[in-house]
Amino acid sequence: MEIFQVGGSIRDELLGIKPSDKDWVVVSSTPEEMEAKGFKAIGKDFPVFLHPKTKEEYALARTEKKSGVGYKGFTFYFDPSITLEEDLQRRDLTINAMAKDNKGKIIDPFNGKKDLEQEILKHTSPAFLEDPLRAIRLARFKTYGHLHNFKIAKETQNMLNKIASTDELSTLSAERIWMEVHKALNRENSDNFFKILIEFNLTDPWFTNLKKVSSDGDEPRYKWAEMQRVNNFKLAKNLPVPNEYKKTTEIIKKALDLIAATSLQDKLGIIEALNIPRHSKQLEEIFQLTIFKKDKDYLKSIIDTVQKIDFSGLINLQGSEVLERKKLLYHKALKSRL
Repeated sequence: MEIFQVGGSIRDELLGIKPSDKDWVVVSSTPEEMEAKGFKAIGKDFPVFLHPKTKEEYALARTEKKSGVGYKGFTFYFDPSITLEEDLQRRDLTINAMAKDNKGKIIDPFNGKKDLEQEILKHTSPAFLEDPLRAIRLARFKTYGHLHNFKIAKETQNMLNKIASTDELSTLSAERIWMEVHKALNRENSDNFFKILIEFNLTDPWFTNLKKVSSDGDEPRYKWAEMQRVNNFKLAKNLPVPNEYKKTTEIIKKALDLIAATSLQDKLGIIEALNIPRHSKQLEEIFQLTIFKKDKDYLKSIIDTVQKIDFSGLINLQGSEVLERKKLLYHKALKSRL
């Protein structure tokens, strides 16, 4: 049994960055031996184990062969004869295909360290083409603060173009695509993710309306709402976007509609739909976004005015009477401001 630290943690260490977690590969072992040493099996498709003390993941060295479509269309092979190099060869990028032994020696059969020094993202082998998810993952790597300036190797660009020319992206699950989007939105350079999708025509079928890229705010839900805004609120309707993101986007759209509205009736209708008493705190946060910079004071004055309205008289009313009375209260309080 030989154990090696592998993958992104090696890349980050070479860049002087403390890795958030570490992955390990075990060569010349079996599931039986791993369990005998106290490791807990957790892998469904291939042998992955949790270390009995650190709880870090240890996987038996394996190879894979394309046997179907999508990122799940692979058959995995593992046995004690599979070498470390064979395991590293199945990884997506050369900078992620390095390992380190227990003496600290770097094993780098695909020149990942050189590509790291030259700031190049390059696929490890032609197998990159077999997994469409790798194209989406590469776009996400461009959001990392320490990788966002890396150039994509010409031969890897060709791979991305080939993946875009097939229908393999459509075989990925909506949940898996959103997982990559969510990870990208949590990065400082999230706009790079969408730029890569556009540049290499990786927009179909999940981002068919993606034409423009913009970023506003630090929170992922605000970044997503801004991407929706610049793409006419028609971006990625087939993805399982969390309700929190949808609600934030809806509120921002209504606030923009309020600014654009010209008639008093339309403005009052939008203000009522915004449900300011319920969303006042979130609205105040939203109005700090760059897109509302010019109209922030105007919008803030509306919030302040609505919060002063006495709705206590509604408690004794029912049905349509409540709605009509609300409209009257809004009209009376806001007509001078609108």
